[in-house]
Amino acid sequence: MAEKANTAQITFEGKTQELPILEGTIGPHVIDIAKLYGQSDVFTYDPGFTSTAACKSAITYIDGDAGILLHRGYPIEQLAMNGDFIETCYLLYYGELPNKEQRKTFETAITRHTMVHEQMARLFSGFRRDAHPMAVMVAVVGALSAFYQDSTDITDPRQREIASHRMIAKLPTIAAMAYKYHIGQPFIYPRNDLPYAANFLHMCFAVPAEKYEVNPVLARAMDRIFMLHADHEQNASTSTVRLAGSSGANPFACIAAGIACLWGPAHGGANEAALKMLEEIGTADKIPSFIEKVKDKSSNVRLMGFGHRVYKNYDPRAKIMQETAYEVFDALGVADDPLLEVAKQLEQIALSDQYFIDRKLYPNVDFYSGIILRAMGFPTHMFTVLFALARTVGWISQWKEMIEDPSQRIGRPRQLYVGPTQRDYVKAEKR
Repeated sequence: MAEKANTAQITFEGKTQELPILEGTIGPHVIDIAKLYGQSDVFTYDPGFTSTAACKSAITYIDGDAGILLHRGYPIEQLAMNGDFIETCYLLYYGELPNKEQRKTFETAITRHTMVHEQMARLFSGFRRDAHPMAVMVAVVGALSAFYQDSTDITDPRQREIASHRMIAKLPTIAAMAYKYHIGQPFIYPRNDLPYAANFLHMCFAVPAEKYEVNPVLARAMDRIFMLHADHEQNASTSTVRLAGSSGANPFACIAAGIACLWGPAHGGANEAALKMLEEIGTADKIPSFIEKVKDKSSNVRLMGFGHRVYKNYDPRAKIMQETAYEVFDALGVADDPLLEVAKQLEQIALSDQYFIDRKLYPNVDFYSGIILRAMGFPTHMFTVLFALARTVGWISQWKEMIEDPSQRIGRPRQLYVGPTQRDYVKAEKR
C-alpha cells in the first residue's frame, strides 16, 4: 500500500483504488476503508480490531508509547490532582469543565437520582446469597429499563440526558446493594448531604445499629479511583456499549452489556489478579525467587499489574494511584503492611531490571488499586464492580456521542470464512 498526498493506494487483482486519509487533531492518520468492499469486493482482516478505528471520538485520547491519557484534552494527572469525579463526569459527558453554576446544577441532578425504585430491592432476593456481585450488577442494571421507561426513547435528547444522569447516580446505589446483599446486611439508603464517593462508602459500610462517619482520606481515595477508571477510549467494554447502542438498544441495556464485557478477567479483573500475586509472594524476601520464576518461560508465572495492552510506558494513572495508596495506609495506620512493602520493592526491581525494561513492563493502574481497595475493606469480588461503577460515565458519554453521530451505522464486522464450501445434505441412513 503506497501513500500519496491525502490518499493511500491499494492494488488488488490488477485494480488500484485510492483511499482517503483522515487526520485527527492528534494521533496517527487513519486510512478510510469504508468503501473498500463496495469498490473492490475485498475485506480487511484485523483480529481484535487493533489497527482499526471503528468510530470518531472527541472524548479520550491515549498515547501508549508516551504514557499520555487525555480527557477532552486535559491530562488525567491534572484532573485527578485538582478536580473530582463529579467534575470529570461533567467533562466527559458535556465536553467542557463546568463553571460553578453548571456544576451545582449537575451535582444536584445526580444527587436527586441516587435512590432506586423501591421494588428493585425485590430483585435481589431472587439471587442466591453467594451470587457474584457482577452477576447481580448485569441483571439489575439491565432491569432499570423496566423501572424507568420514561427515559428509554433514544431519539429524544432530554430522555437520553435523564437516562444518563440516572445511571451515573444509581450505579453506586446498586453496587452498594449488591455488596450488602452478598454479606447479608440490610441495604443503606443514599444520603443527599454526602458527596458522591463518600455517599458510596457510607452505603457500603454503614449499618443501622450505629453511626458511621466516612473517613475523608478514604473518600478522596475512592473519588480518585473513580476518576482514574472513568474512561479509557475504545476498550473492549466501551466498544461493546457502542456496538449494542448501534442497534438502537436502550441505554440501560447498553450499559448492562458493557458490565458483562468488563467482567472478563482479561479486562476488568486485572487489579484482583495483581493483589492475588502480591498475596502469593507474601513477604519482600521472597521477591527474588518470584522474579526468577517470572523470567523462566517454562514456569507460566506472570508479573501481574505490569504492562498494558495500550501503554508501552509508565501508565500515567499509576503514579497517582501509588500516592493514593500511601495516603490510605497512613490514614488507616497500616503503613507497614507487608503487601505494600512487597508492592514497593517489586515496583523498584521491575523498573530497574533490564529484563522488564526491554519488555516495557511498567506498573499500571491495577498494580496499586487492589491493595487500596483491600485496605478499605472491600473483598476482591467487589473490585470489578467498582470498576464498572467508575466506567459507567465513560460508557454513557461514548454512547451519547455515538447516538449523536450522523455517520453512525449499526455495527456489522466482517469475517474471513474458513469453513466448508457449499455441500449437499445427505440423509441420515446414507451418512
